[in-house]
Amino acid sequence: MYNKAFEDRNKIIDKIFKFIFMAGAVISSSFIVILVLFIFMKGISPFLPNYQYGQVNLLDFIFGMTYRQDKKIYGVGFIVINTFISGFASLLLSFPISTLCALFIVKIAPKRASEIMKSVVELLASVPSIVYGVFGSGIIVHLVMKLAAIFNITTAGGSSLLAVILLLAIMIFPTITSMAITAIQAVDKDLENASLALGATKTQTNFKVVLTSAKSGIFAGAILGLGRAFGEATAVSMVAGNKLYGPTFNLFDITRTLTSTMLAGLKETSGLDYDIRFSVGIVLLVVIFVSNFILNKVKDKVGNMS
Repeated sequence: MYNKAFEDRNKIIDKIFKFIFMAGAVISSSFIVILVLFIFMKGISPFLPNYQYGQVNLLDFIFGMTYRQDKKIYGVGFIVINTFISGFASLLLSFPISTLCALFIVKIAPKRASEIMKSVVELLASVPSIVYGVFGSGIIVHLVMKLAAIFNITTAGGSSLLAVILLLAIMIFPTITSMAITAIQAVDKDLENASLALGATKTQTNFKVVLTSAKSGIFAGAILGLGRAFGEATAVSMVAGNKLYGPTFNLFDITRTLTSTMLAGLKETSGLDYDIRFSVGIVLLVVIFVSNFILNKVKDKVGNMS
């Protein structure tokens, strides 16, 4: 009798918690759906025939190579290219450094040094974007300006594509490193011991066994890092400049990204200039989706080669 009453009570408690968790999941999902729907509704409106502020040509918007808000010219084609260039270039610069840093922290560094370095990485991950932006506008742009002077190149006070790439590489470093640390720590010790027992050196084991086994987690970090690079607005706007046409391939020339475009002129609360930023937001979502798809394909390719 006692056992049955005890079991019934536990079943009721389980149902209550299941309902609570289900409600939390539904509420969270609803917010995401509402947010996406709102962005799409606002972003699509400038291309509809009955738009009150004047219809924008969709093809001109997607493939246009000029963005002049003052002349009502909205072309984001070159901005998409600039975003891809800055995002993937920063990932290309930060990814190997982050991975090797994570490997050093977990497998090579003394325990005390490892703990200190992990704390530093966690601290870097918590630094606000505006602080990175101030650092970029105060340090990185000056370094770029000095580097340009060596090659007799004139820059817009150091604001440039190169400054954006360096700043984003620094910003995504802690994200990728943290994920890589977690992934490397999850590798089964038996795999390492088996590799060492077969005669492989510690270095060979770290690169051939540990990193290969942890590649899913490491690439997950790369995807999150790239997402942050694409989604960063404040810091990028402080070092990018405001290019009105493009795309930008010159590292020392000013540039423009999707997020900096959305941030520029944020004072508007209505009208075409306001709604078109939601259109840019839709393009940004598509860019992030395509980038994640590409990285997942690369991860699968690397996995098949291992």
